[in-house]
Amino acid sequence: MLWIRFSLFALILITLVCSVYFSIRSRRAADVRMRGLYASRMNISMGLMLAVIAVTQLFFFQDSSFRRIFGTVCLLLGLFNLFAGIRNHGHFERLGKG
Repeated sequence: MLWIRFSLFALILITLVCSVYFSIRSRRAADVRMRGLYASRMNISMGLMLAVIAVTQLFFFQDSSFRRIFGTVCLLLGLFNLFAGIRNHGHFERLGKG
């Protein structure tokens, strides 16, 4: 059980670093297509990070109503970011091929 917590913590850190990296790349990109691709990758990373945070809050800590509400909100925001990032990534990739 302890290795699951460490692996989820490592996954949170990896997705956090990816979110920050793609955010910086998105702000510095001159090309609109690349800016959109980096922003969509940032959304995907942030969505995964929020989903993993929700899983840790919902399953690995003492049960309370605040943790359930916080975990549910994080899960919903994470799924929305993940969906929007995947959709936008496909859009900006098609923009470059056309």
